[in-house]
This record gives sequence, C-alpha cells and structure tokens, in this order.
Amino acid sequence: MSNEPTRRASGVVTDGCFADEIAIDFPSVDAAVDRMRNAFLAPDERPRALTAEIALSAREAFDGAVVPLDLLVPGTCRSCGGRGETWTEPCGDCGGSGEALFAHSIQVAVPPRVGDGARIRLQLSTPHTALVRVDVLVTIAEGADPTSTR
Repeated sequence: MSNEPTRRASGVVTDGCFADEIAIDFPSVDAAVDRMRNAFLAPDERPRALTAEIALSAREAFDGAVVPLDLLVPGTCRSCGGRGETWTEPCGDCGGSGEALFAHSIQVAVPPRVGDGARIRLQLSTPHTALVRVDVLVTIAEGADPTSTR
C-alpha cells in the first residue's frame, strides 16, 4: 500500500492509512471512519471545549462551594451509532450528522476566596462522549461584604 495521500469519493484527502479499506459504494461511513482514524492516530488532538457560567453569592465565593452544573455534551448519536443514517434515510435524531447532545450533571468545587471572573478548567469524560474540556466562568453577585456576620 502506498503512503501517498489519496482523494476519496467524498473529496476528503487521506494520508493512505485505511484509504483502501472503505469502498466507494459506502460514502455514508466516511465521517465515522474519519472519527475512528483520528481517535486511533491523532492522540494529541485537543478535546472539545464547552463553556459554562456559575453565579455565586459573595458568601459562597468567600467560603468556597460545591455548585451543581448541568451541561449538554456532544457525543455519538445512539440511534444511528454515529453513521448519520439508518439504511438509506438520514437519521432523524441527529439530522444526519452522527452526533447528538447529551445532558450531563456535574458538581464543580469552587475554592474559597475565589474572585469574580475566575475561570475553572476541568475535563469531562462520559460513556457516550469523547473527552470534553469545560471552561467554567465564576461570577459573583453584587452585595454585602462577605465577611459580615449578619
């Protein structure tokens, strides 16, 4: 097998790896095979990034808190298995993209004395999704002095 780049029927240029493994008769699997190839051959790829915001009271920011956070995390569509179609029809659940959004809840531990505008970065891995980076922006509500004991 040659290591020269080849152009597949979908117009995607491959580096030769697995290029002859996919028949031109099945272009619907191109995206799924590309994702598999990248998962195996591109381990240095950065995870997807999501952003979220949590609002704390001044007291919570001063003392620290554990805050629940609900996220919509992209992953492989369960209905079509990431193919984007069921037989000859586009998948109705993912609209033919092969991806869907999954609700996932996490608990974010905010350290004591966090400042307004602080960012917390974490990584999330679920059974249905690839590794996802979550960037959480902390906002603090305007109000009373957090050290007061009213």
